[in-house]
Amino acid sequence: MTSQKIVQTCLYLVAGIALFGGALQMYLGEPETTPRLDNVHRFMAGVYFSSGLIAIYAARTILMQSTLIYLLAFAVFLGGTGRIISMSIVGLPEPHSLWLLYLTPELLVPLVMIIAQRKTDKILKK
Repeated sequence: MTSQKIVQTCLYLVAGIALFGGALQMYLGEPETTPRLDNVHRFMAGVYFSSGLIAIYAARTILMQSTLIYLLAFAVFLGGTGRIISMSIVGLPEPHSLWLLYLTPELLVPLVMIIAQRKTDKILKK
């Protein structure tokens, strides 16, 4: 069904971003700051990476999932919300267009996932 394929595509997109971003941030860290902040940064990079693995699992077992898909969508949306809070408090990082490009799917993909999953849930209940 189309709505299910949309959710799977979104999950694989989330997985790719989280695996790449998590691995990159684990490697790069935040060395130009305090050891405490670098430690927290790399810890969160590990959490970010593992959420990519969870998204792959959800995409591959999509027929058994519903709540997990909503939770993943919520997590991505909260990540985008965190970016908005950061931008409003400390400003938009340079280059502006890149950071806005990061933000856009973090706010839109979860909404697409939720709408498509709700449609899938309705079809499966029939």
